[in-house]
Amino acid sequence: MKKAIKAVIKWIVRGAIYIWCKIYYRAEILGLENIPKEGPVIFCGNHRSYLDPPLMVVTAKRDMRFLAKDELAQNPFFNFLGWAFDAIHVKRDEKDVNAIKESLKTLKNGECIALFPEGTRNGLEKGEKIKDGVAFFAIRSGAKVVPAGIKGGTKEHKKVTIHYGEPLDYSEYKGSKDKEVLAKVTQDIMEHIIQLTK
Repeated sequence: MKKAIKAVIKWIVRGAIYIWCKIYYRAEILGLENIPKEGPVIFCGNHRSYLDPPLMVVTAKRDMRFLAKDELAQNPFFNFLGWAFDAIHVKRDEKDVNAIKESLKTLKNGECIALFPEGTRNGLEKGEKIKDGVAFFAIRSGAKVVPAGIKGGTKEHKKVTIHYGEPLDYSEYKGSKDKEVLAKVTQDIMEHIIQLTK
């Protein structure tokens, strides 16, 4: 019964956020045909604002579990969204084993996760080192990676566009623990994301 109620709440919240994005931000969604309709997928994109996670969640047409920093649970609104969409909370700046296990379990079950390689908003602009989480999960699970480029959605450029790219397949590296491979895949993913923002 609780699952059914939660499913209805998620459907309502997803619809409300989608309408809000379409009306307030005049959201344009590109590349939906690139998203696999089934099987495990890791969604990732550039990160500019708090709008990015809900925008991805409501436009991708696949259920996904976002990896979100633990601090967001302190905000009532984001805590509610995390509950509704089964977010995986991550302790920042440390290797959160529980979050890693839960993410890999989700992918093993043929479901989707989502995270931002920048690790924080505008990480590239701030000179932050790109996180290798997306590459790590792709190599460990063999799941395909769908990059997304997000433009706009700010005070200066209210209209927002999200562009999903073709799925990236790194299954040839599955199981590899080579740090050079991890770095190479991380760089490749980020380059695809950046290309989609142009």
